[in-house]
Amino acid sequence: MMALVAAIQPNPHPMNIIDLRQATVRQLEPLLLEEASHWREELHWDYRSALELIKRFLDAHALSGSVALRNDMAVGYAFYVLEDYKGLIGGLYVTPSQEQGVIGKRLLEELLYNMRALPQMHRIEAQLMPFGGPVDETLRQQGFRLHTRKFMLLKLSQQAERAPSIDSGLRLDRWNDRYFEPCAKLIYLAYANHIDGEINDQYRSRHGALKFLKNIIHLPGCGQFLPTASFVLRHPGSDELAAAVLTSEVAAGVGHTTQLCVQPGFQGHGLGRALMQTSSDALRGMHYKELSLTVTADNRPAVQLYERLGFATVKSFTAGVWPR
Repeated sequence: MMALVAAIQPNPHPMNIIDLRQATVRQLEPLLLEEASHWREELHWDYRSALELIKRFLDAHALSGSVALRNDMAVGYAFYVLEDYKGLIGGLYVTPSQEQGVIGKRLLEELLYNMRALPQMHRIEAQLMPFGGPVDETLRQQGFRLHTRKFMLLKLSQQAERAPSIDSGLRLDRWNDRYFEPCAKLIYLAYANHIDGEINDQYRSRHGALKFLKNIIHLPGCGQFLPTASFVLRHPGSDELAAAVLTSEVAAGVGHTTQLCVQPGFQGHGLGRALMQTSSDALRGMHYKELSLTVTADNRPAVQLYERLGFATVKSFTAGVWPR
């Protein structure tokens, strides 16, 4: 009887959900450090530069989202950013020492209620690493279409095939900023009627693809861009691109493929494989130890290519899209 009474006693430290703009960096810092340790240990990713950006926005009270507090201590947080007519859920983390499923559900529901109240909101995208607990059921209940994404890792120390020669008459070049516009066009063409265009609508226009490119090259969310391990295949005498691979550094000795795309008319001829091997060889030459990437599970040709190259899935996560 005593055990039953104890079980139904109210929690002595009830949870409060507050606006993220009311929280301080000091309140969230232990939570952010804990989140960074998951990125480092599970994904081999140094997430500190992204967290420093989050801290700057917190200091300026300019980051939209919610914080779960228990006894004035942050136990979970979620945030979003606005981009024209859509919102991007930028992160969700709940400490595993608390009820992740319950707290994560409350945070997501609060976040989505506030986002949907904005008159210009017509689309919400989310790509959430599962460090905050399960999210699929909550997103599904909220009307999201869900897709599984894979986080894959390659040990660069393993024996690798030599990058095949490219006999297509195309010219191989390292990345140069003059390729911004041609690469945006390439991404737009490569992802026409593609599952990834459903997940990220920036792929659906040249303007959106250019914004995506500038984000992965200039901002720290996908690491520090590595032009020395990023390559394009272009038509001789032209800046028109047939394929491209873009690479960043996400931790000391760890690279990350942020983009691999091939123009539809050139797909199926080994260009993607050749570019991945060329990029991997460049990283080995700079003494990098690992290379990671993310891919949509339903994109079977891409998944099979990466598996043939030696990549292994280390984490699966959810991408969700809500259209009004």
